[in-house]
Amino acid sequence: MKTKLSNYLKVKKEYLKFIKSQEILGEPFRDKIEQLKRFYIPLSEMIYKNFKKKKKIRIIGLSGGQGSGKSTISNILKIILKLEFNLNTIFFSIDDFYKTQKARRKLSKKTSELFLTRGVPGTHDTKLLLSCLKKLKKKRFKKFMVPRFDKSNDERFPKKNWIRVSQKPDIVIFEGWCVGATPQKKRDLLHPVNELERLRDKNLKWRNMVNQELEDKYKKIFNYIDDLIFLKVPSFKHVCKWRLLQEKKLRVRSKGKKTMSDSQIKNFVMFYERITNHMLKTLQQKSKSVISIDDKHRLKSIKFN
Repeated sequence: MKTKLSNYLKVKKEYLKFIKSQEILGEPFRDKIEQLKRFYIPLSEMIYKNFKKKKKIRIIGLSGGQGSGKSTISNILKIILKLEFNLNTIFFSIDDFYKTQKARRKLSKKTSELFLTRGVPGTHDTKLLLSCLKKLKKKRFKKFMVPRFDKSNDERFPKKNWIRVSQKPDIVIFEGWCVGATPQKKRDLLHPVNELERLRDKNLKWRNMVNQELEDKYKKIFNYIDDLIFLKVPSFKHVCKWRLLQEKKLRVRSKGKKTMSDSQIKNFVMFYERITNHMLKTLQQKSKSVISIDDKHRLKSIKFN
């Protein structure tokens, strides 16, 4: 599909405006126009073509390691889908469905202290998430609210700050670091992947339950995804590096609010290591499109399956 010039100029203007708003802490976006043409427009065209076939709401999973650029890409796709294809698009993150501190505290006492830290499967309110996805897929649309999570306070925002979905969307971008993840074989859980597992999960209770959650509740959630886009990072060490950068940006945006130190971040990302590495091995085959990211944090290549 050829992009109409008039719409392209509108897209380009809004795209560059958004990119400029994201360029903080001396981290400029490179090859902006080339990336628009080579990655974002083809992705949007794929989403539009698949929507056009049935003209029913489509849920697009956007998956990738921490700091891979999921929120940025979600915003860019929303701009293009609206201006070029007139599609009403919303997006939300699996992160916004984290359980409250109270619920995680209860789980940590019952199973493993590691569940007090948000992140892995088991720390999301899967009942609430599944309910939202079901409401989106219903023929008769009814208004509902999507929760929001305040990472600086490690707590869910009050309901007055939730996202109100008052109009039926055409496209839903459902993004998250573990979106689309699959469980591992039980024998693969036996050996710890890092110091966190070796010292604090000696009885394997934590990783076994995480795996069971993926096999059961999260599988039901991910079955609602129509197309999966996977952002493939070079390796897990880059996830750690980019998560540190993400926190620096958060410190600037959230002045006066609690943020994590570099050492806290390095400990925090260990919770994500096992599943991230498993996704790097398995998610390329089941994704509709795979975007490879180079070690300088730039989009390198795109593949449609």
